[in-house]
Amino acid sequence: MPTPKEKQKFALWVYPETLKKVEKNYRDDNCKSRSEFIEKAILFYTGYLTAAEYKAYLPNIIVSTMKGTLDSLENRMARLLFKLAVELSMMLHVTAANHEIDADALSRLRGMCVEEVKRLHGSVSMEDAVKFQRGE
Repeated sequence: MPTPKEKQKFALWVYPETLKKVEKNYRDDNCKSRSEFIEKAILFYTGYLTAAEYKAYLPNIIVSTMKGTLDSLENRMARLLFKLAVELSMMLHVTAANHEIDADALSRLRGMCVEEVKRLHGSVSMEDAVKFQRGE
């Protein structure tokens, strides 16, 4: 940070209520003066606007809390996807054991299902499949 001799002085017009807030809070922020507090506030706000210096205005506790929450969510989603894959594998094996499906029919079915999932944005239901199989 520059030394006080390198700093520039300028006029600052603020409402009395704003100045009262500065007076009340600058010591709590371990600032030696109101000027230091105002300078920190300006740096904080410009960091917020540019979002380039996010660590300067997001306390580490918020960043670590968000990271912990996302890590926990990622682990939960991975476990749920694993369970879903196991159930799907079981269903596929039961279906394959009870039906004779040739390779060409299976390939056509896969293509049709890929297109259906794309068209429905992943929102596939058993009811829709039953209606399709019945020709409805």
